[in-house]
Amino acid sequence: MIRVCLVDDQNLVRQGIRSLLELSDDIRVVAEAADGRQAVELIPEVKPDVVLMDMRMPVMSGLEALQALSKAGALPPTIILTTFDDDQLVLAGIRAGARGYLLKDVSLDQLVSAIQAVAAGGSLVQPAVTQRLLSGLEHMHNEFVSLDRPDPLTERETEILRLMAGGFSNKEIANSLGVAEGTVKNHVSNILSKLGVRDRTRAVLKAFELKLV
Repeated sequence: MIRVCLVDDQNLVRQGIRSLLELSDDIRVVAEAADGRQAVELIPEVKPDVVLMDMRMPVMSGLEALQALSKAGALPPTIILTTFDDDQLVLAGIRAGARGYLLKDVSLDQLVSAIQAVAAGGSLVQPAVTQRLLSGLEHMHNEFVSLDRPDPLTERETEILRLMAGGFSNKEIANSLGVAEGTVKNHVSNILSKLGVRDRTRAVLKAFELKLV
């Protein structure tokens, strides 16, 4: 069972998402917060498997909550949920530790798949939004820690990076390639090192920026 925490200042939105997720057999909403401050207090206590985080909220924004939880080492796998086409805010959220983002009009199947992906260690940087994200990346390059000229990847590392870009977890990648999960973990570590980034989501963004995938 994947335990989820909803963070959104709109009660109707939380009710709607909860109602949708109740249709899934393997996901359960275990906590809700109406602003970032509540989230920062609640999440370390509840320890959910996945957080769905709105970005624009009163008292404390989703971005501020992400930053606070990340600084405290208490940030679970988090998906940014937004109705806003605000790429700069999304990028800031990813820099703060979010695994990716979805629009609030996402379908149940897409939402469930996204939750399952990040709970399993995957990321959620979808090609449909990547070009807009990368246009923002150009203006934020100095703030986005990575290598300008990363070491070249091997064919297998590039193959794994493409699967990472699809949101697949290490276990799913291992099953797809017919190798041990530990082998995939080693490749992922090498990929992060070569690209000069600290997590999978940044690796995928960097890969799109450099047209590696």
